[in-house]
Amino acid sequence: MFPGPLGMSLAGRALNEGRWRCDPLQIRDFATDRHRSVDDTPAGGGAGMVLRADVVAAAIDHAAATAPDLPLIAMTPRGRPLSQARVRALAAGPGVTLLCGRFEGFDERLFEARAIEEVSIGDYVLSGGEMGALVLLDACIRLLPGVMGAASSGDEESFESGLLEYPHYTRPQMWEGRTIPEVLRSGDHARIAAWRKSKAETDTRLRRPDLWERHEGARVQPPSGARREKD
Repeated sequence: MFPGPLGMSLAGRALNEGRWRCDPLQIRDFATDRHRSVDDTPAGGGAGMVLRADVVAAAIDHAAATAPDLPLIAMTPRGRPLSQARVRALAAGPGVTLLCGRFEGFDERLFEARAIEEVSIGDYVLSGGEMGALVLLDACIRLLPGVMGAASSGDEESFESGLLEYPHYTRPQMWEGRTIPEVLRSGDHARIAAWRKSKAETDTRLRRPDLWERHEGARVQPPSGARREKD
């Protein structure tokens, strides 16, 4: 499954250029029985299977010995939602080790015994963590130096400033009776910037009130370390 779609387009070209690399480990290689079992039935009963702590820990320890400075992230719906800020931090770091779950998830003792950050890509459930890992990797790879055509390509995208991105248009100027907004054809860069800011704020407020609330809250926060004077 790796690099999968990351072997195509921008990420694929960057992979061929050596700007990033992917070293998959098969958890089953660390099983100890003749059936190479990585899972077992849930303690207490219930449907599905649970990934064993001893087998997964052996894989984690092997990865850590190979690359001890990399943060370890498990893709799981129980994790903290992935944010653009976390993506930027990971892209600026030495790399990441990603742990992909299957079935009903991991034995909880794994998280008690190892330093693992749990991350989710959304409030839904996939068949396994591999798709989530591909999402996280793609989000990071595109921010690496030289991957996108222009260094500023990602600066005004959704979530970079806490807002959704403003709408985009391109030729033809008229399509099915709909035209590109006049302001974008004006050549007035100040007006264009103001229009884009206004549209980003309006769309965020209407489409993602949760983001808008956080954005507004951040705007009214005093500077770090500032204290309000008492009357």
